[in-house]
Amino acid sequence: MRAKKQRVAAYGVCINERDEILLARWLGPKGKRWILPGGGIDHGEHPYDGVVREIEEETGYLAEVVRLLGIDSELREEPDRDYHALRIMYEVRIAGGELRNEVGGTTDLAQWFPLADIGQLERVPSLDTALGLYRTTPPAGILR
Repeated sequence: MRAKKQRVAAYGVCINERDEILLARWLGPKGKRWILPGGGIDHGEHPYDGVVREIEEETGYLAEVVRLLGIDSELREEPDRDYHALRIMYEVRIAGGELRNEVGGTTDLAQWFPLADIGQLERVPSLDTALGLYRTTPPAGILR
């Protein structure tokens, strides 16, 4: 029987008045790629609190949740296990803090990018999913 792993995470879509999106550069197994700031929810932690904590850890900003955008669910087979990623996507806004990079974590750089330039970045697929949720706000909170 294959091992099973499920990971629940929360991510924040933060777009400023200049139509720029806040991203973090993830140090993943396939190299560095851009992601939304956010990450794994601790046991017993509410996802709302988790996304605020993760954004502060990865970017230095204090975020406020504006609204729930939806959920992204991905099931994939890895060499040693079946992996299920459940990603809760929020729209957030910056309420304080200063931009800085995470040290000793899973990301190494936080940066604002023009939305028009996202297609040119090496990025994770969930970033596109989150932007789809942000732009369309489907009533059921999922893209099909």
